[in-house]
Amino acid sequence: METEKLYYADPYCREFTATVLSCEPGKGGFTVMLDRTAFYPEGGGQPADHGTLGTAQVTDVHDKDGCVLHTCSAPLPVGEKVSGAIDWERRFDHMQQHSGEHIVSGMLCSAFHCDNVGFHMGVDSVTIDYNADITWEQVLAIEAEANRYIWENHPIQITYPTPEELAELDYRSKKELHGVVRITEFPGADRCACCGTHVLRSGEVGLVKFLSCQKFRGGVRLELLCGGRAVRYLSQSWEQNHLIAQSLSVKDADTFAALRRLQAELLDTKERVAALEEESFRRTAEEYAGRGNVLLITPPLHGDGARRLCDAVSATCGGRCAVFSGEANTYRYAVIHPGQDIRAFIKDMNTALHGRGGGRDGFAQGSVQAAEDEIRSFFA
Repeated sequence: METEKLYYADPYCREFTATVLSCEPGKGGFTVMLDRTAFYPEGGGQPADHGTLGTAQVTDVHDKDGCVLHTCSAPLPVGEKVSGAIDWERRFDHMQQHSGEHIVSGMLCSAFHCDNVGFHMGVDSVTIDYNADITWEQVLAIEAEANRYIWENHPIQITYPTPEELAELDYRSKKELHGVVRITEFPGADRCACCGTHVLRSGEVGLVKFLSCQKFRGGVRLELLCGGRAVRYLSQSWEQNHLIAQSLSVKDADTFAALRRLQAELLDTKERVAALEEESFRRTAEEYAGRGNVLLITPPLHGDGARRLCDAVSATCGGRCAVFSGEANTYRYAVIHPGQDIRAFIKDMNTALHGRGGGRDGFAQGSVQAAEDEIRSFFA
């Protein structure tokens, strides 16, 4: 027998009683079937409800040929009545995400003559795929339109049209449908075949907020937040921006301009440091001109500083130059000996100094785990 699905009769039903029809050991606990349930099973991109049946935790719910199967943490007595309670915070979050997705998908598909070809309701956000090339500016325009629709608080309509009525109906669906079809409609925004749970009025979605728009398989993938998720995200974003504004001593609305100024100042500072560094390398190269083999151990140099210093000195010293840049027994190195094969030398050095790296044509670079005196002892 099929399970009576209370979540369709009343998606706001949080507690109920039911008779246990079967209980068997299963994957992840015990598989329980009831004569009626308010637990929504995973389907249509919407995750399953969680909650309790008696003292057992319900950790998963699936529908198999019309029978709703509950994965429970403990066995339940067959033939007896049991009280059920769904995790309402989780369910309502899913209702908000699913309803918000309906509204934006209906508007996007109508505006750009495309299809929703993928939908996933994750723990953090909702992702939706469309088979059309939609720009971020167009997405934001739909977001504004969807939020206006939400605030107008339109009622949802759930219908089960006859096959004849369905044939005349214009609705969204990913595949050809047979049997009883459940049509979910937000009038003026969307009409779609859907088996999920939804809010009763658009106002309960609260708001929708798109986070990203990426190219995906010839179309786009959008990331969406609805309801409580959107509120939490925007609150966290405001808090972060407010802290940044305080640290920069600017108003909240001026953080980006302040950031651009800092970036410009940082770039100027980097250019000045690079010029000073090049001058320092040039003078060091002059100091070691004609010295033959040279070993230099320096504090940490930024980026490829060790290689650049080694390159400068090797051009004047007339021998092999080795530069070790670092501290606390961790050094990055560059070794240059123009016109010489230094592979065997580097292999011995890596073995002695616990190093990694190599090269060819008289140049090698890498890192070692050794103290300064160990490095000097090896080269001595």
